[in-house]
Amino acid sequence: MKRHFGLQWHLSNECDQRCKHCYIWQKHELENLRTTPSVSQCRRIVDDFLSFCEEMDVHPYFSITGGDPLLYEHFWELTEILFKKKIAFTILGNPYCLNEKNAQMLSKLGCKSYQMSIDGLEKTHDYLRKDGSFKATLSALPILHKSGIRSMIMSTVSLLNYTEIPSVARLCVDNEVGNFAFSRYCPTHGDTEHNMPPLLYREFLAEMWKVYEELVEAGTNFSLKDHLWIPFLYEKGLYTLSETTDLILDGCNCGIKHMTLLPNGTVYACRRFDSIVGKIDRQSFKEIFFSKDMRKYREIWRLAGCNNCELLNYCRGCHAVSAGTTGSFFDKDPQCWRC
Repeated sequence: MKRHFGLQWHLSNECDQRCKHCYIWQKHELENLRTTPSVSQCRRIVDDFLSFCEEMDVHPYFSITGGDPLLYEHFWELTEILFKKKIAFTILGNPYCLNEKNAQMLSKLGCKSYQMSIDGLEKTHDYLRKDGSFKATLSALPILHKSGIRSMIMSTVSLLNYTEIPSVARLCVDNEVGNFAFSRYCPTHGDTEHNMPPLLYREFLAEMWKVYEELVEAGTNFSLKDHLWIPFLYEKGLYTLSETTDLILDGCNCGIKHMTLLPNGTVYACRRFDSIVGKIDRQSFKEIFFSKDMRKYREIWRLAGCNNCELLNYCRGCHAVSAGTTGSFFDKDPQCWRC
């Protein structure tokens, strides 16, 4: 099977929430909040990305997001472009624009899954996101299921909410969610007071593994999104290394099979930290991928804490969290307990 190459496409920064951990609203891009691509620019971007993937012999994978992508003024024109090219896509969005009409249209145009967030039980989630957001998210799930779109729930984990994440996993099962996963809080201005210490984070993974084992037959898929699952499972004897050691076989996709496109055309290696690698109105995706700015993120031997670990080609943790914590992508992952 062909490998996939992902484009996380932020269509607009417009959003009907102001999440406390958001890496858009907490950063320095406020002057660009209302910059969005035209329909003709969208068409050129799609064509260029598809040409890049064809040349690289990979399947294109579009994750359409924002802000809330449904608030983008040309959202339906873009999804029509993807539909005509027979390109399926995933939406990473909010519940507020979801109704039966929109969900049915999304399904018709090729939306295979729709991701929303639940960051704790109701009080905690609404504190982190917006009053009423918890109930709105749960209310949107039956709408997705009725339309045939796979529901996905993502949690952002920090000291503020980690004790409630097992309950969120059970809540997903109770509400027939298709997929549940979590990722770690990524600081934006050195605001590290909510970072989990390494050993506590490992204890959290152990607790979540028990929950997943308990619920394995319950119908919800539990994605092991955080790359630190790999050392955890390796230490439990449940992750096996290949005899091939000179290839990147698993772990972080930064610089390898993923790019992020912002509404103003800026391309990031990863959206979770400042990682500008190009500008799509000046360069092609191919030029950006093979540029010096992108290439440095493939220099995995520079990653502190990873470069002397036997899991280097399989894990590499999340150095976006390193960048948010210390200012350097190449510093040690602050939640890794191994080095």
